[in-house]
Amino acid sequence: MRRVLITAGANGIGLVMARAFAAAGDRVWVTDVDPAAVGAAPAGIRATVCDAAEEDCMAALFSEISAEWGGIDVLCSNAGIKGPTAAIEEMPLDGWHQCLAVNLDGAMLAAKHAARLMKPTGSGVMIFTSSTSGLYGTPYRAPYVAAKWAVIGLMKTVAMELGPFGIRANAICPGSVNGPRIDRVIEAEAEAKGMTPDAVRQGYAAGTALKRLSDPEDVASMALFLASDGARMISGQALAVDGMTYNVDP
Repeated sequence: MRRVLITAGANGIGLVMARAFAAAGDRVWVTDVDPAAVGAAPAGIRATVCDAAEEDCMAALFSEISAEWGGIDVLCSNAGIKGPTAAIEEMPLDGWHQCLAVNLDGAMLAAKHAARLMKPTGSGVMIFTSSTSGLYGTPYRAPYVAAKWAVIGLMKTVAMELGPFGIRANAICPGSVNGPRIDRVIEAEAEAKGMTPDAVRQGYAAGTALKRLSDPEDVASMALFLASDGARMISGQALAVDGMTYNVDP
């Protein structure tokens, strides 16, 4: 039975991941900044209110995990926000900073504290949620793109540092994933580009080889695989779950 921590695991993709790991028989602990979502976490899944970008909160979380579980086997560093949607000349600096704090600082803090628990055991898996925006770039999404590219660089460095200790690190790069979050992204992009949300959504789907958006379950399936022994020689990789995106500007 693996001990699994998922940041931002009480909503969206993170919640689907949490349910998938729990269904596989794992012990699952999730965090979220939304107290209501934490309070509604599925039975059997431990949930804590925590801001992934706040080190004091993250340090306290890992101390609690260590005391209660004695360690951690799988980290899914999943916390992220979309950040502002704007042309670069209109990009607000405070929105830039907030987006990088949650998406990048949060990933670093999760890896930092997870490594302290994993290294003494000589094993562990870290899975970072990046994005296809971290592979290709996306117009009007500069802070999100910058953060998600940086998450991949962080992951590769962590994989190099921790590989000698038996710890693997990889990044999942979802494309457009069905759900409320992509609905908000599409609405913001439609406004920025003067398009209708339906036109933007159709453009997202048309820009993939499979001509459809992914579902959260597709991302969760990749996380389960990367955490498994079947992926024991996979480390330092950024793996897209996107139906093969080839046009990122609908």
